[in-house]
Amino acid sequence: MTARTTTQLLAALSLVGVAAAGCGADEPAPAPAVAPSSVAAPDPLLGAPITDSGVLAAAMLGLGDLPDGFSSIPDPVQDLGLDPAPEYDSPDKSGTDPAECAAVLAPISEQRSGAASNAVARFSGPNFSSIDEDAASYPDTGTAEAFTAVQQAWAGCTAFSGTDADGVSVDYALAGREQSSVGDASASIRLTTSSEGFTLISDVVVAVVDSTVVQVVVSDQSGLEPETVTAVAEAAVERIRSVTPSM
Repeated sequence: MTARTTTQLLAALSLVGVAAAGCGADEPAPAPAVAPSSVAAPDPLLGAPITDSGVLAAAMLGLGDLPDGFSSIPDPVQDLGLDPAPEYDSPDKSGTDPAECAAVLAPISEQRSGAASNAVARFSGPNFSSIDEDAASYPDTGTAEAFTAVQQAWAGCTAFSGTDADGVSVDYALAGREQSSVGDASASIRLTTSSEGFTLISDVVVAVVDSTVVQVVVSDQSGLEPETVTAVAEAAVERIRSVTPSM
């Protein structure tokens, strides 16, 4: 879930948290949050599932699809051939309250099992910004069920809290977000992650592309422009569509 946003947030805190802590005392109260909308998956779906994770991985976003200043974050094990990170003696204090909100921003393949293929791509940008993409392709009813599961997690987690592995408290606020439709159907939210006076904003688009569900998370201290979020989401959809087998 929020591991991706929590990691960015705490990295930022280590550098700018002191400066940020004194801000916002005189800021007006935020407007009431808009509840996430519910969108149904297409019926019937328009394309067959992608059954090869290598094919799906090759269809993930590339640097040419992103704004200037972003770079790829390689997977230490799969991309760099390193051994998995060792387990440490100190206890992991991470958690989410309520526990089911751990599903928010979790990879699609973790929110609904049974994927025929799945893939992840991560990118870092300037000023603690990032773009993360994950996708999972399903046979039969799995696509619609995954799309529904994501939105159900949103609906039950408009405000929640948690801690990172070191026990640092983090608060989350989730709201619906206006977004033009991308893919065959899509839904969007904004997740605001706050800790010790620092805030990270993540704009999230989840779309159905034939029999694949893709999640794009664009994060920044103040939120990137809506046009940027739309352009990245549309690029993700088109790349996946280009490798989808015909029915």
